[in-house]
Amino acid sequence: TALEINACYDRLDLNDNNSRRAKDFGVKLAIGSDSHSLGMLKYLKLGVAVARRGWLEKKDVLNTYPLTKILKRKNV
Repeated sequence: TALEINACYDRLDLNDNNSRRAKDFGVKLAIGSDSHSLGMLKYLKLGVAVARRGWLEKKDVLNTYPLTKILKRKNV
């Protein structure tokens, strides 16, 4: 199970405080842009900022994992 930091500026479903709390409970997170066009990919920067404010580290964010680690996590 993982939670998503939705980086679209008008959504931000999981803020920095809740991201930190999830980390404290050992929950992994993913940063999503909610992109519906190429131009919306820029919102990933906002998601990264939320993760940083929540004190998330590379090990806490699934998007930073190499593909082999993600597949292993899914038992594929």
